[in-house]
Amino acid sequence: MNARDRLIVGLDLPTVAEAEKIVATLGEEVVFYKIGYQLVFAGGLEFARDLAAAGKRVFLDMKLLDIDNTVAKGVENIVKMGMSMLTLHAYPKAMKAAVEAARGSDLCLLGVTVLTSMDEQDVIDAGYEYDPHTLVLRRAEQARSAGMGGIVCSAEEAGAVRRIIGPDMALVTPGIRPAGAEKGDQKRVMTPGDAIRAGSSHLVVGRPIVKAPDPLAASRAILAEMAVALPG
Repeated sequence: MNARDRLIVGLDLPTVAEAEKIVATLGEEVVFYKIGYQLVFAGGLEFARDLAAAGKRVFLDMKLLDIDNTVAKGVENIVKMGMSMLTLHAYPKAMKAAVEAARGSDLCLLGVTVLTSMDEQDVIDAGYEYDPHTLVLRRAEQARSAGMGGIVCSAEEAGAVRRIIGPDMALVTPGIRPAGAEKGDQKRVMTPGDAIRAGSSHLVVGRPIVKAPDPLAASRAILAEMAVALPG
């Protein structure tokens, strides 16, 4: 994969019209987009189908978690939408149900380990006995065992996770911030180049591109930094 295949632009925007404007602005420079809760609840599911039909790759960031049957039926319908990636929380039973439901399709299932907006105190407050790093590694092992297509984690854990999941699973990292950019609500962040060098296969970049004065220039700068960091 080249840098364009690895960059996922997060369309974390309030309306489909604003998302359409960003996609038009970025043109052929960007081939992969993430659609999450904010846009989904503003007509984003139909927009996701339209993007896929237009030849773009779509990462549907729904972070599914429910009883096995509900997860499986949801995944079956998402497969029919033509999505490229789908997130669910990395709970073993949910992952196994999703893997079985997606079997035979091209949908890459991603296990969300620990949100990049969470630090050690947040994890403790949520009732876990592990620190974020340990919890991420435990969930990475469980995702590999379940047959998932990849992992979502902070770039800070990318190297350790890559050693657990091996070379073939996707390792998707949000919380990417170019040098000097505002962190916002993210707590475990890394620059694009450092994230690639750490072992990430895909980078999710939202606000640094979609909120930039010139989104196309911002995306090109990030792609250039990623390209320099890629091996070979």
